[in-house]
Amino acid sequence: MDLNDKLKILAAAAKYDASCASSGSNRVNRNKGLGNATTAPMGICHSWAADGRCVSLLKILFSNYCTNDCAYCVNRSSNDIPRSSFSVREIIDLTISFYRRNYIEGLFLSSGVLKNADYTMELMLQVVKKLRQEENFNGYIHLKVIPGASQRLINEAGFYVDRLSVNIELPSERGLKLLAPQKQKDDILKPMSYIGTQITVNAEERQKFRKALHFVPAGQSTQLIVGATSETDLQILKLSEQLYRRVNLKRVYYSAYVPIAHNNPFLPALSAPPFRRENRLYQADWLLRFYGFQSEEILLPDQPFLEADLDPKTGWALRNLHRFPLEVNKVDYHSLLRIPGIGQKSAQRIIAARRFGSLTFSDLARLGVVLKRARYFITCSGRFLENVDNETAIRQRLLPKTVPKLPEASNPQLPLFFEPADTPLTLHYH
Repeated sequence: MDLNDKLKILAAAAKYDASCASSGSNRVNRNKGLGNATTAPMGICHSWAADGRCVSLLKILFSNYCTNDCAYCVNRSSNDIPRSSFSVREIIDLTISFYRRNYIEGLFLSSGVLKNADYTMELMLQVVKKLRQEENFNGYIHLKVIPGASQRLINEAGFYVDRLSVNIELPSERGLKLLAPQKQKDDILKPMSYIGTQITVNAEERQKFRKALHFVPAGQSTQLIVGATSETDLQILKLSEQLYRRVNLKRVYYSAYVPIAHNNPFLPALSAPPFRRENRLYQADWLLRFYGFQSEEILLPDQPFLEADLDPKTGWALRNLHRFPLEVNKVDYHSLLRIPGIGQKSAQRIIAARRFGSLTFSDLARLGVVLKRARYFITCSGRFLENVDNETAIRQRLLPKTVPKLPEASNPQLPLFFEPADTPLTLHYH
C-alpha cells in the first residue's frame, strides 16, 4: 500500500483518542539535534499554546489491525474497514519529514493490538528509541500504553517519551465486561499505578542525582467516554478524583460518545453526542484540580448530574447560599476561588490590589471579575451590587433566555461505545 494511503487510514483512525496532549515537558535540544519539546507547551493535534501559538503533533496509529473486538470501537476486529500498518522506519521518516517541513512539533503514537500487547508495545518502543538515539529527535513524544503490556516495556518507554497514557475509556467494570470482554480492569489500572509510582521514585532520584534521566516528564493522562454508559457525572468525577490522588495523573480527558452505525443492543440510541455534558465535566474537573473542590461538593447523591445551563461552581454556590455573601476586601484567596465569576487570576489580582485600599465593584470589573455572576455572592465594603438572597430569583437572572446550541463537531473525536453500567470502576493498588 502507498505510504500516503497508509497515512490517511491511520491518521483518521487515531482521531478517536482524545488523551493526546503535550503540556508539562521541558525536554531541550541536545547536541544540535532535531526538535525541542519546550517549544510546544500544549497541543492535541492542532491546539493553542498559552502565548497564543498554534502547535501540533503528528497523531497516528502504528496499526489499526486489532485482535480485540470492543463493541464501541471503530477499529474493532469485526468491523469491515480499510486496514493498514506502518513499519517502524516509516513512522520515523514521517516524523522527521513532517518536522523538517514545520508541520508538527512532536508525535503522538498509539496502535491497535497486533498479536498481543507486548508485541505491539515493543514495535512502538522501537520507534521512540530510534527517534531519540539514531535521529537525535528532541521534540515532544506522547506514547499510548497498550493495556496488558509488561512493566519492563513500560518502564523503558518512560525514559524516551514525554508523556504516557493508559485509557480507561469506560468508567465501570461492568461496561468493560459487556462491551470489551477481552479487556481486563487490572490490565488498565496496574500500568497506571506503576507509572504513577515510577514518576514519584524518579523525582526522588533526580533530587539525589543531578544526571538521573527523566521518567515521563510530562506525566500520564487517560480518557473517559461520556454518555456511552449509564454512569452518573458524580461517579465519573469520583473516579477522576481517585486517579488524580493515587496515580500521579496529569489530566483526565472526557470525550462525548459519538453514536456509530453499529447494530449492537448495548449501544445507546443518541441523536447527537453529549457535547454540553462533556464541557460541564471539564469545568468540574477544573474545580477538582485547581479550586480545592471535592467531587461530593460539586454533586450530591440525589443530584448526581451536572446542570446543563449553569456551570458547576455557580450550581454549588446556589446550593450553599448560606455561605454567602463574602466580603471581597477581607476573605482569603481560597474563599475568593469559591465565588462564581472569580477565577484564579482575578483572585490573585484582588489579593494584590486590596493591599493599597478597599476595592469597589468598578475595580473588580477591571480586575477581570465576571460581575454578571459574582454580583449575587459578594459585597464590597459591606455594600451589595444586587441584594438577592433567593435561589430561584438568582437562578432566573443567571439562566440564559435562550440556551445556545453547541456547534456540531465537524470531525468528531470519538465514535465509541455503549450502555448500562451501574457499578463504578473501583481502583485497587498493590
